[in-house]
Amino acid sequence: MKQSYSYDWLGTTFPIIQAPMAGVQDSALAIAVSKAGGLGSLPCAMLDADEIAHQVSLIKKGTTGPFNLNFFCHEAVEYSESKHQQWRERLKPYFDEFSGAYDASIKSVSRVPFNHDIADVIEGFAPPVISFHFGLPEKALLKRIKSWGCKILSSATTIEEAILLEEMGVDGIIAQGLEAGGHRGMFLSNDISMQMGLSSLLLQIVDRVRIPVIAAGGVCDARSIDAALVLGASAVQVGTAYLLCNEVNTSTLHRAALKSEKANHTALTNVFTGKPARGISNRIMKELGYMSDGVPAFPYASMEMAQLKSLAEKQGSGDFSSLWSGQNASTCQEISAFELTQQLVKNMRNKSLNGSF
Repeated sequence: MKQSYSYDWLGTTFPIIQAPMAGVQDSALAIAVSKAGGLGSLPCAMLDADEIAHQVSLIKKGTTGPFNLNFFCHEAVEYSESKHQQWRERLKPYFDEFSGAYDASIKSVSRVPFNHDIADVIEGFAPPVISFHFGLPEKALLKRIKSWGCKILSSATTIEEAILLEEMGVDGIIAQGLEAGGHRGMFLSNDISMQMGLSSLLLQIVDRVRIPVIAAGGVCDARSIDAALVLGASAVQVGTAYLLCNEVNTSTLHRAALKSEKANHTALTNVFTGKPARGISNRIMKELGYMSDGVPAFPYASMEMAQLKSLAEKQGSGDFSSLWSGQNASTCQEISAFELTQQLVKNMRNKSLNGSF
């Protein structure tokens, strides 16, 4: 069903959502974007309960605008020692190259799926918007969140996922095109051949659902925002364009890659975490194979790769780092996120959208 623009469903001044980018940002980016009139987002999947509470407190103090808390909803799987032993053998030549040894005592990961304990922490903050990646929480937990009166968003990478999300009662669907950086939000299938570019995905989702659709993937400037809105999106989600902003904790090596011609080649890979994610192509992706067999299940693969990354980065190499990026990093600017957000809107052709969303 063709979308019509809604001017109040997000409570923001402009139709821009800052993509939550775990590992490179905290509350500072979310505050800057919300103060500029967009919807700032805090990625919570890699934070423990105390840190979530601390960062949300900073957001509440830093802005009166709405904000989004983002969580992962991946299915928890058991750790497999045999799988990891095989993976370590495969990675051993790289550890040897950097004269390092894997610390096998590490058995935990930082990425955990949303649960009732996390809900206990955030309920008192009355978050205006909560978004999910890799599907939605189980029914009882989802019902609990909906009782708070917050808006609920979730990512869809296929038409089937979008239809299911609408049936489960979300308030908005983030249509994540193949161009998007970071992890794919796919949850109904692991087949990456089913993934579509944003234009095709957005048009088909908009025609099949009756709730707002947010365009994500390659949206990086006023022209791409205009295009997404013309195709029926009610808002856009912007991620990569913010990666060089003052409020982002992007590493020196990551920043250098984004500013170089290396950023012209991004690819989907599972070698860093066990799930497909788009990043700047580098040595480890090429040598292991972008979608490599034998990678431990998400998120456990990150245990070995995090240690290898640390060894390599100490020697100035980003060849073993997850340099997440969408397919268009050309609009990244080393300015404040507040300025970038307002710049995006200022250059939009459709000035009629400068109302309250």
